[in-house]
Amino acid sequence: MIPYGRQFINNEDVQAVIRVLKSDFLTQGPAVPAFETALAVYCDAKYAVAVNSATSALHIACLALDVGPGDVVWTCAISFAASANCARYCGADVDFVDIDPHTLNICPVALAEKLKTARANGRLPKVVIPIDFCGCSAPMLAIKKLAVQYGFKIIEDASHAIGGSYLGQKIGGCGLADITVFSFHPVKIITSAEGGMAVTADAELAQRLADLRTHGITRDAARLENKNEGAWYYEQHELGYNYRMTDLHAALGLSQLKRIDSFVEAREQVRAFYQTALKAFEDSGHIRLPPKDEAGCQSALHLYPIEVLDTSSKTRREVFDSLRQQGIGVNVHYLPIYRHPYYRQLGFEAGYCPNAEGYYSRAISLPMYAHLDAEKLNTVVSALVHALSTA
Repeated sequence: MIPYGRQFINNEDVQAVIRVLKSDFLTQGPAVPAFETALAVYCDAKYAVAVNSATSALHIACLALDVGPGDVVWTCAISFAASANCARYCGADVDFVDIDPHTLNICPVALAEKLKTARANGRLPKVVIPIDFCGCSAPMLAIKKLAVQYGFKIIEDASHAIGGSYLGQKIGGCGLADITVFSFHPVKIITSAEGGMAVTADAELAQRLADLRTHGITRDAARLENKNEGAWYYEQHELGYNYRMTDLHAALGLSQLKRIDSFVEAREQVRAFYQTALKAFEDSGHIRLPPKDEAGCQSALHLYPIEVLDTSSKTRREVFDSLRQQGIGVNVHYLPIYRHPYYRQLGFEAGYCPNAEGYYSRAISLPMYAHLDAEKLNTVVSALVHALSTA
């Protein structure tokens, strides 16, 4: 089976983990701050806070922005459920914005219209969570302008996008989001096995994120209420969580980070292969290829989703099943979040975001990862040709 995504671990990565295994610290040692510093430098971000998953990062990002009961958080309809669940963890309500069918990212026009209506109804969002879908930045400049106009905060869910660029800067360093979140799951651009990172330009938010990932506890002498205890002393100042990243995970992530640009370049070569090999099928109306990068953007290319069009002789399900039967581990990203039973129970109905639903009905993610060689790529394309054929 050729999977849709896969990590690439070399001997340097293995040795980095082994060094930690042989060291004095398996967790809460020097590897985590080293990873945080390196990633902040790479993104040109002021502060970086490592956690055990991007889901955890999204959760404490909402908490750091004081999301709670009575608040509403908006996110994009097409994403993994964690992009909305993080607000629900805080007791907030969630709402969804439709996608732009041409970019597959949150539609700034739909967002602006929804904000205008929300203001009239007295129910503006406290936070908006745009998604950098497939690795391409959401329209952050337009979203930031709306944030200034309507007074909401921004958590950029860049789980797909570490290594990508927006307006000539690395995603995470543009300064348009209050907090940007990355994922290091094995199918992402780089991996720490499991892990995530939140980056911000705000020192107070960075401190709050760091506290929340560690039970709300501080050992900082300057912040202690009781300053007369000994060196062992610490205080819990709020209800936090055990969301810490271990040194084992950080060592792997730090080693992978050294090769991130080569990973993105290799993914670009995979995209170029697909674009050439599949152009005839797009021209004939069988499929739609993923959108090109917007001006000023470079996608990190986490995913390569094609859309099986109504003009094709096969349905999306038929093409998907055929590819799986041929050993191609395709997937679909994603069911609109509000179509999950949990969110349906909250009152969301089919048709709420028509562009998102239309995209979902057509989408298939082809294999996309850095070490996908020519032989495997030809196998994928041949399988797709077979799946689309009428024979």
